[in-house]
Amino acid sequence: MKRDLTKRMIIPMLILLILGSCKKFGDVNTDPTKSSNLDPANQLALVQLRFSGELTINERTTIIMTMPLVQQIGGAYYNRYGFEYIKNKQYMSELWELGYPNDVLNITDAVDRTASDATKSNLNAICRIMKVYIFSRITDLYGDVPYSQAGKAYTTGVVRPAFDTQKDIYDNFFTELTAAVAKLDATKDAVPKDIYYQGNIAAWKKFANSLRLRLAMRLSKIDPEKAKTEVMAAYAAGVFTSNDDICKTQHADIQNSYSDIRGNGVSVAINQYPDDGRPRVCNTLIDEMKGTNDPRLQYIARDYWVNPDKPSERIDVTDGVKAQIGLIGVGPGKYNYDDYLGSINVDVAGHGTVSVPNNGQKAQLADFLITNDAPYLHLTYAEVEFLLAEATQRWGLSLGADAATHYHNGMAAACQQLALFKNGPVITDAQIQQFKTDNPLAPGKELQMIDTQLWAALLLNGPEAYAEWRRTGFPVLVPAVTAESTSTTTPRRFEYPLTETEQNSANIAKAITALGGTDDWNARVWWDKQ
Repeated sequence: MKRDLTKRMIIPMLILLILGSCKKFGDVNTDPTKSSNLDPANQLALVQLRFSGELTINERTTIIMTMPLVQQIGGAYYNRYGFEYIKNKQYMSELWELGYPNDVLNITDAVDRTASDATKSNLNAICRIMKVYIFSRITDLYGDVPYSQAGKAYTTGVVRPAFDTQKDIYDNFFTELTAAVAKLDATKDAVPKDIYYQGNIAAWKKFANSLRLRLAMRLSKIDPEKAKTEVMAAYAAGVFTSNDDICKTQHADIQNSYSDIRGNGVSVAINQYPDDGRPRVCNTLIDEMKGTNDPRLQYIARDYWVNPDKPSERIDVTDGVKAQIGLIGVGPGKYNYDDYLGSINVDVAGHGTVSVPNNGQKAQLADFLITNDAPYLHLTYAEVEFLLAEATQRWGLSLGADAATHYHNGMAAACQQLALFKNGPVITDAQIQQFKTDNPLAPGKELQMIDTQLWAALLLNGPEAYAEWRRTGFPVLVPAVTAESTSTTTPRRFEYPLTETEQNSANIAKAITALGGTDDWNARVWWDKQ
């Protein structure tokens, strides 16, 4: 991990200065990468905003790789690496290469700066929770990673950090989340710069416990006893109980650049390309929702006609297209131009009869889901309910309700959370009740039904959907192997960056040995047990 950190810290340092109050720069001979007076509250806000606002990470990790890997989207030339399994080490490396010198460095430093400061005890606890959240995305994608020594080169001199095993990392996650929740106290310091909950201590406790639940379920196959213990502890401590608890970033209506991170990085990663080149909804998702009479489908998958004189103004032609050919996306492993559809004529109010070509007939994610200011949903009440449903069904635990109730609560919450988006639909109680009635838990298929609904609810959170699919095996995805594929099965992890193998070779060697001796994207991380 030895790299030119000074150069990579320039943008984060500038943003930190902007986020903070205007102060004198002080001695110009002071090394800005070793500041003694950085405000850890600003560092927290920076990494929170970067998590979903940083464009490169969210484009490469979510839109190019993980959402296509789990067959939620596909079809665009630039995300073929995920939907066709074409190995690209650079795209797999971006989370690591940009995450460690920015997010890991800042959050680790913020934790250290506040650790012994009694006037910042809540800030310290929130930073510790955020550190777990940041590292969970990293380790879940790569496996064993630098953790205990990561981000501390300036304080310890360790520039080639050791790799911690994923098991040890997860053990520390649970320790940290437990300690952080115990430390949070609404009578102590306020944390107004917190982007997620604006310093609401009760909300942070629920988020930490719900994150603990998510991470506990990661161990459902590799260590079920540990998983059960942590699930019960998380539930007892208090997890999300409604959509009001959802952890989200409410982004600004900004077309992100690689230095401006205020907009939703996932949305911008889609919208920065011409309409014809954008991803389409994968038929795997469409067919699953059709099969369950899911009321969300009519809202989230839409057909658009683009006025050639004003390509930025899309006209919704879904009803006209559906009347002629139904709702069609792209098949797994297929490009937008595959399974080519001839143009059809559709009547559009205010535009007369328009010709809708192949690409216009293949459904895209609806406009309301991908605006620049769309909220990014980090962890939802729907996810919590589906995880409680699975834990109850899998182990017979007592978690406040039976598996069917938690399952149906998750379905309702997943429908209702669409209203959090600007111009998002309000799905009626009658629609939700019909959705539940149409989909009772079927004996012998309970886990498949619960986890498939979880996969659908995680739309737009690609890394999490990918982690849950690997853990549960649901939905059952047929590998989309083509002549261009460099894997005959759906890959199971991201490979390490070349810079790490070159500059931290002694430490990475143990991690690669644990994978079976080869750093391969078909190897499995520790918790991904067959």
